[in-house]
Amino acid sequence: MAADQGLVTSEYAVGTLAACAFAAVLYKILTSHAVGSMLQALVGKALDAPF
Repeated sequence: MAADQGLVTSEYAVGTLAACAFAAVLYKILTSHAVGSMLQALVGKALDAPF
């Protein structure tokens, strides 16, 4: 049992690292020019909707 003492901490470290990497990739995608243009077009269509 003593050999497994650090296992939980290392799993949290790997999970945190994976979450940070995913967040970095998501940030790069969302701040790209193509996605920004697409979001601007979507908001523009929503604001031009007839009431």
